[in-house]
Amino acid sequence: MKLSDKYQTIYQLLVTAYGEPDWRPHLPPVDELVSTILSQNTSDVNRDKAFYALKDRYADWESVMHSPTEEVRDTIRPAGLANQKAPRIQGALNRIDEERGELSLDFLNDMSEEEALEWLTSLHGVGRKTASIVLLFSFGRPAFPVDTHVHRISGRLGLIGPKVTADKAHQILENMGDPDTYYAMHLNLIRHGREVCTARNPKCDQCPLNENCDYYRKVQNA
Repeated sequence: MKLSDKYQTIYQLLVTAYGEPDWRPHLPPVDELVSTILSQNTSDVNRDKAFYALKDRYADWESVMHSPTEEVRDTIRPAGLANQKAPRIQGALNRIDEERGELSLDFLNDMSEEEALEWLTSLHGVGRKTASIVLLFSFGRPAFPVDTHVHRISGRLGLIGPKVTADKAHQILENMGDPDTYYAMHLNLIRHGREVCTARNPKCDQCPLNENCDYYRKVQNA
C-alpha cells in the first residue's frame, strides 16, 4: 500500500472512531502564538492557567511586552520553564511590533505557507510545531502540526521512518495527505494518543488502527 493510501485509510478509520472534528473559531493569531509557546513541555491545563493569568493581569499584549521580565515570568510560572518562556514571549512580541508597527500577525495571510512558516520560525523559541499551530488554527492555512502524540503514532503506524524527527515529519505528512484532512487528522491523532496509543502500554487490542500498524505487527510476531 502506498503511504498516501495508508494515510487516507487511517484518516477514515479515525473519523469513524472519533468523528470529524467541527471547525471552530480559535484564538486570534498573537494569542495563539503566546499560548503555544506556553504549551511547550507542559500540559494543556497548566498552559491554560498561565495563559489566562497573563490575560487577567495585563490589559493587552503591549503591556506584557513592556512589563519587567521577572513579573511576566512569575505570572506564567504554572506553565513551567518560566525563565525560558517569559523572554521568548516578550521577544516575539517585540519582534512583531518592531517589524510591523503593531502587535498583529495578519500580514502572514499575504504570504505563502512557506514564507509564513519561515517568518514564524525565525522568532526565538518558535519551532515548526508552534508555527504550524498558528497557521492552521488561527488562519485556517494548510499546515500539519506534529506534536509528541502525532510523532509517536505516525512512527508506530509506519507513516514516517523510525529515524524521522518531529521537525521533518511536518513536511512528510503534509506531502502525504490532502490539506482538507490536516485539521481532523491532527486532532484525532492527539485524541488517539491520549486515549489508546499511549506512550507506555498502548492499548493495541482496542485500537481501530492495528491492522494498519507496523508496531502492532511487530508485537504480534515477537
